[in-house]
Order: sequence, then structure tokens, then C-alpha cells
Amino acid sequence: MPQVPQTLDALAVRTWCGLALEALGRAREEIDAINVYPVADGDTGTNLYLTVESAAAAVEAVFAGHETVTGVVGLTGAAASGAVSTGVTGAGLPTLADAVRAMAHGALIGARGNSGTILAQLLRGMAQVLAADGEVDGAAGGGTDGATDGETAHTDGQALRLALRQAADSAREAVAHPVEGTVLTVATAAAEAATGTEGDCGTVACAAYEGARAALMATPGQLAVLERAGVVDAGGRGLLAVLAALAETFTGESPGAGRVAGEVHTRVNGMDGVSGVDRVDGVDRVDVNGVCVDGPPGEDSPAFEVTYLLEAEDADVARLRARLDRLGNSLVVVGGDGLWNVHVHADDAGAAVEAGVEAGRPYRIRITHFGLGDAHTAAAAGRPPRERAQRAVVAVVPGEGLAGLYAEAGATTVLARPGEPPASGELVEAVRRAHAREVVLLPNDADLRHTAAAAAEQARTEGVRVALIPTRSAVQGIAALAVHEPERRFDEDVVAMTSAAGATRYAEVAVAERQSWTMAGICQAGDVLGLIDGDVAVIGSDITATAETVLDRMLAAGGEMVTLVLGDEAPGSIAAHLEARVRESYLAVDTVAYRGGRQGALLLIGVE
Repeated sequence: MPQVPQTLDALAVRTWCGLALEALGRAREEIDAINVYPVADGDTGTNLYLTVESAAAAVEAVFAGHETVTGVVGLTGAAASGAVSTGVTGAGLPTLADAVRAMAHGALIGARGNSGTILAQLLRGMAQVLAADGEVDGAAGGGTDGATDGETAHTDGQALRLALRQAADSAREAVAHPVEGTVLTVATAAAEAATGTEGDCGTVACAAYEGARAALMATPGQLAVLERAGVVDAGGRGLLAVLAALAETFTGESPGAGRVAGEVHTRVNGMDGVSGVDRVDGVDRVDVNGVCVDGPPGEDSPAFEVTYLLEAEDADVARLRARLDRLGNSLVVVGGDGLWNVHVHADDAGAAVEAGVEAGRPYRIRITHFGLGDAHTAAAAGRPPRERAQRAVVAVVPGEGLAGLYAEAGATTVLARPGEPPASGELVEAVRRAHAREVVLLPNDADLRHTAAAAAEQARTEGVRVALIPTRSAVQGIAALAVHEPERRFDEDVVAMTSAAGATRYAEVAVAERQSWTMAGICQAGDVLGLIDGDVAVIGSDITATAETVLDRMLAAGGEMVTLVLGDEAPGSIAAHLEARVRESYLAVDTVAYRGGRQGALLLIGVE
């Protein structure tokens, strides 16, 4: 049997993360099945698992880093003394502060969904208390092995009580409109139970678990949507699994091990015990203000879930909260020290992303269209599991503005930041999120064709029919999406989209980063480059003039529609100038312009 940590040190954090990941892995499908609030999207268990997986990976990375350093130091010492290094010793372990900060950071950058984002803030709240204690311990003990008298004074049950209290408080502060009967209620109950308990870490952790368990079983009485569905809160159920892992970390056994199997019920009849689920035709929906709205998922609720990481100052984040609160609901903003994780449900996905652009630098942007069957289920709500959508489009896009544009057209998007192309796994995940029997995949980049092909092949092994259209630019993807018709036969739809993309010439205007040989001659760093169909065709010094030359060359071969996608650093007047140029010089050619956000290129041009 593995040794049970006796104090709250780095090893305990590592053990807790591992046990929590295992527990959520076992409970994931069960939690997904009872997910009816705030949106019945059937992914809470999966989101919590992915959040903890990211936290656990970050902690493992810290341990691996210390093992590497210790190994190097040990070998150096052995060479000097003639002794043989024995590897990592207690003195080579990371500090408690190192471990909890890694856990909190990993959860923050890997948080998924509403519950995952709240869990990340719970872990951050605990880390704020425990990291401070760990630093005091290091100073008091003069080392990092977690075995000094100074450390025991700071990492006992009292520290855990304070950490759980800070976790619950900080999570509530992160949610724009806290609602009782959710994971917040369960977290608060855990903190209150821990606060009233004296003893070591194991005693406190078990008390927190019992308090959370009692609160979880009461959640159907606090939220009508849960009572009608006959389930407990899914996020609270996931937190209970995490707290059970915490108790097991210090006691060696799960707090529910001695009970009759099934005593913690996720499905209830009213407020009593276990039984079947009262079947209902629809699901009560509850918004973040606690107002119940009768009807199946999708009615009177925002169309999109928008999440992103954000680098921004505190004052800018405060303004962002206010703006997003006006745009939608289920708003959760967690983090601090310049890095935040933003989650909101909104009808205007583009506006939600643009709000982040105004506040700072958003990245890892994820936009999920609720209306297209993005794994939304309501089985636990008394209805049959939601059917997969017949067809969906998954597209890689280079900027936040385009992500919003594509999402509003019904596509599931994957954001590609400059210099950071998505991996095939990200594309596979997007196909899964689309939750459709048939998927059209638009890579929108020639360099992503092989990555997209690998993702398509993987998705096919999972039973999804995937067609890869080799779009080489986002403007070709826009053309393909414009003719997309889910009602017609799949093959016909793919042919039409492929034809539209192939009939669209594409260009971009960018700034040269260094001297280089090109098809148009030698360019210097800072020169403005006009690329047509992937090759440099124009080298200039003025952005607008270069763009005009590129556009003239493209329209020389004819065209009916010009699409302009402006990057954040493009001149403010460039769109109006090019539109006027087309209007004055080319008859019967229409122009449409979009804001692309931070897309790498100053300007993208498409001519159909």
C-alpha cells in the first residue's frame, strides 16, 4: 500500500491530484448524464476531468523538474567526492508553494466549461493560503523537505481549514451572479464543516467531505431545475469526488468506502433516497439570476459558450466583467496576477471575444454553438439522450473576430494563433464538440492539411463521417461556409463547398520580419508584402498602396465578390479606401469587410 502523506506537503498535493483525476475518470459519465444546469450540455464530468488533468500534469512537471535538477546536482557531487549518486532525496522535492501554485496554474489554463472554471478558482483560493504557508515553512525550517517543526506548525489541519474557506469565498467572488444549489453551495458547506472541526488534515478533509455530501443531497430543493429533473447538481457531484480524493490522500481510504454502495445518489425522487427519475417532457431552465424558464434546452438561453484565456490588468478585467455581464449569463472570470480564464454564455460570440480584445490579449479562444448539438444531452432530465446533429462544420480560424463570424454561421471553431498552429488532437476534440454524424472540416491553411487529414482519420474511427475540404485561407473557408446547406445530401454539400472555396483566390498583406528572397525580389525587414495564392507578388512600403496593388492584380482576372478581413494593426481607413477603389474601377463587383482581430496578417483578401 502506498505511503499515506501525514502532512500537507508537495507529495500530498501530488497524491491528491492523482486520486482526484482517477475519481473523476470513474464518475465522468455519471456526472455528464446529470448535467442540467446552467445548460443541459452533458459535459460537466468531462470538463472537470480535463481541468484536473491539466492541474495534475502541471504538478508532475514540477516534480520532474526538481528530479532533473537533483540528478544533475547529485552527479556533480559524486564526481567531486567519488561517491555514487542515489537520485532524488527529500531535499530534492518541490516545496508546498511550488506544488500548489503549479496545481492552480495548471487548472487555470486547462479549465473547461462553467464548473471547470469554478473548480480552477477553488484550487487557486486554496493555493493562495497554502503557498504562503509553504514559504513561511521554508524560511522557518531552512529547507524544502517538509519535515521541519516550522512546517508542521503551518501545514496542519488549521491551514487546510483556512484554505478551504478561501477557496469557497474566492469562487463566489468569481461568479457574476452566484446561485444556491450549485457547486458554490457545496463548496461553502465543505468550508463551513471544515471550519468547525479540530484535528489533523485527515479529520478536516473528512469533515469537509461530509459537509459537501449533505449539501449536495439538498441541491434539488434549492434549484427547481434539479428537482424537476430528479438529479443533484452535476458540478457539486464533481467537487464531492475531488474532496473524497482529498480525504483519501490523508487517511488512505475513501470516505465512502465503509458505506452501503450507492448511498451517495445522483438521482433522486423529490428529496428522498434513491429511485428512478420522474420523467418529464421538458427541462426547467434556470438562468444565472435563478429565474426558472420552462422549456427544452435552447429556448430563451444564449446560443454560444465563449471561453478564453486572457492576459490583462485587474482594472481592465473589472471593466470586462461589467461588459460581459450585459452581454450574457453564466459569467465566470477566474485567475489573477495578469492571467485570467473567462467563461460566458452569450448570443453575440463576436462581441464577447471583442470585449476580451479590448481588455487585454485573449488566446485559446473556444466558441461552442449550443444549438448544433454540441454534445448537449438531457437524459438525466427525464428525456431521451439528445440525438447527434446530422451535419456540422469545423473550421480553423486565425483571429478572434473570424472565430465569432464563423461561430455565428454555425461552425465549431478552433483558433490558430500566429506561430502556434493547432495539433490534430485539438481538431479531433472540435469534431467531438460538434457532436454530429457528418462533419465538414475546413483547415483554412495549406500548412495544416496533413494535420487536418490525421484528425479526420481519427474521427472516422470514432464513427463520424468526415470530409476534408483543403481550404488554404480563411477567406476560402468563408466562401465555402456561405454555400453550406445541411439539408442537402452530404456529398452534394461537400462538392458545392469545395467548388466555392476553389473559385476563391486569396491574398494577404503582411510585414516582412527579416530580409528574404521572394518571387517579387529581395525584401527587407519592415517591407510590406502582398502575397497572392501563397506567393509574394508585391513588395511595397505603404500598407494601403500595397493592398490596392494586390487587389487590382486579383481583379484583373475578373471577380464578382471581394472579401476583406482586417487585422487589428491594419490602418483604420484601409477598408473604406479599398471599397471605394472597387466601386469606382470595377463594375458589378461587391465588397464585404470583416474585423478579424489578432490574425497575424494585416489584411486578408478573397476574390470570388
